[in-house]
Amino acid sequence: MAFQISPGINVSEFNLTTVVPAVASTQGGIAGVFSWGPVNERVLVTSETDLVNTFGKPTANNYETFFTAADFLAYSNQLYVVRVAPNTSFNAGASNTQILTATAAEANTSIPQIIARYPGVLGNSLKVSVCQNANVYSSAIANVNINTGSITANTSEWAQLVGGDILTVGNTSIGFQDLVVAATPTTITVTFTSKYTLSSNLATSPANRKWAYYKNIAKTPAANSVHIAIVDEDGDISGVAGTVLEIYEQVSVVSSAKKLDGSSNFYRNIINNRSKWVYATGNTIVTTGVAAYSSLSGGVSGDEKSVTLGVLTAGYDKFVSPQDVDVSFILAGKPREGTIQTGVANYIIDNICEIRKDCMAFISPSANNANNVLSTAGNEVDDMIAFRNALSSSSYAVMDTGYKYRYDRYNDVYRYTPMNGDIAGLLARTAQEKDPWYSPAGYNRGKLKNVVKLAFNPNAAQRDILYPADINPVISEGGQGTLLFGDKTLIGNNSAFDRINVRRLFIVLEKAIAEAAKTTLFEFNDAFTRAQFKNIIEPFLRDVQGRRGIYDFKVVCDDTNNTPEIIDTNQFVGDIYIKPARSINYIQLNFVAVGTGVAFNEIIGQV
Repeated sequence: MAFQISPGINVSEFNLTTVVPAVASTQGGIAGVFSWGPVNERVLVTSETDLVNTFGKPTANNYETFFTAADFLAYSNQLYVVRVAPNTSFNAGASNTQILTATAAEANTSIPQIIARYPGVLGNSLKVSVCQNANVYSSAIANVNINTGSITANTSEWAQLVGGDILTVGNTSIGFQDLVVAATPTTITVTFTSKYTLSSNLATSPANRKWAYYKNIAKTPAANSVHIAIVDEDGDISGVAGTVLEIYEQVSVVSSAKKLDGSSNFYRNIINNRSKWVYATGNTIVTTGVAAYSSLSGGVSGDEKSVTLGVLTAGYDKFVSPQDVDVSFILAGKPREGTIQTGVANYIIDNICEIRKDCMAFISPSANNANNVLSTAGNEVDDMIAFRNALSSSSYAVMDTGYKYRYDRYNDVYRYTPMNGDIAGLLARTAQEKDPWYSPAGYNRGKLKNVVKLAFNPNAAQRDILYPADINPVISEGGQGTLLFGDKTLIGNNSAFDRINVRRLFIVLEKAIAEAAKTTLFEFNDAFTRAQFKNIIEPFLRDVQGRRGIYDFKVVCDDTNNTPEIIDTNQFVGDIYIKPARSINYIQLNFVAVGTGVAFNEIIGQV
């Protein structure tokens, strides 16, 4: 109670209801090459549809990375994706200059006014059109003589008719692509393609040239303002060529221009803050007297086969800090050739999982190096063990047996893709349906999705070699489907932590109890605080015990481990002893034949 200076009543309220909080245990993370989307940014996607909308469809250059991510999302709905861009990646319209951020785009004055927002081939489908003034939006063509099927006019009147504009005659709108223009020194004769026939009664109809996208905006541009259309010219984005993706109406060419609410109306700020498809650069927007149409080109996505170790590890660095992102599974994605793949896997293990100690790495063996597990029949086991021996030993890592054959519906082909996304997905699904400390393997919880066949289906003899090497077999079994048939970590020795379920149990316990222990910081290290700490932790552990996560536990937090020396150094010690529940890996069934006259209770236990 606070000291009182004069008589009175002081009311105090104490909150002793602190509990151990629930912690997330189903989020995944992956870094790799995708065909579109932000670069070196951590983005949460919640479904395969979300993955496609943000990072593009799979191509021949990135399908292994894409489907690793997609396969994880088949089991869970939380995956952080970091797109990395090899040095061969370029933004469409950027003249082979890598422009990856809005800041870099705005600072670069040597490239066109508007470029694709991200590096990638998808940007090559974009077209940008700018309507600078009222005359460009719509203008009448005088001195027109209309004959059946053609129009003849003065050349100066047609000079403003540029590719993409629309010609209107009466109520008929005709695209520039449907005009055949024949020029003479003084006149231009415009003939229409066969799908248009102008009858003689249109001879007196007014003719106008209009901006191609005038129907998307009701008014002409105001002074110092322009209209800008972003169009899917080829249809690779929307599926329909010519689809208008974005319209920016009445945006100013004056950098200091403001809207009524005080926000910027400068075209570059508007586009860079709002557009999903393009960046506006540091150049001034086109202000000539004709409409501007620009088809973007030169976009390159990059190849997952040639991405360097440095680029990949920079992407995975987005998962290093537990303060920045809460993640439970790190997917190694596509296995790369030779030392690059073991370099990526070991970087994830050593520099992320072993440092954070709250997440696990999932790794598939390489299929593209000299030890090709897809094509070198008979050497698969030796190749996998050699690959495993090149990896760091850690209870925070899991390795499977390679590749599955699956259907790529985006390209209508079948492809081999790695299974580390599936294995991490099984853990996420197990946590959602049961608890994190259940084993994800076997007939009840270990069935993989989207499998036509396995590149390597280990038999019992091969599994007997792989499993002691800490490699978890994935098998296909008639009538059962494709199963994860092991739950080992890569710890490399016999320990409670050589099983996935035990490692996951301790990750959850450590994260949750550490979070609850924060309320003890800066309190007094006395009997009251220690008792309060135990009263928080013990009910939580009893609940885990009731949910089959542990066999037994004991919490010690008293003067036996908080000695005067500990107290004098401002420390606090809580010792938590856990007997983890173990998954069944081996079953022994004994069938005993006995004589007719033998009593069972006399022989039970003698075999």
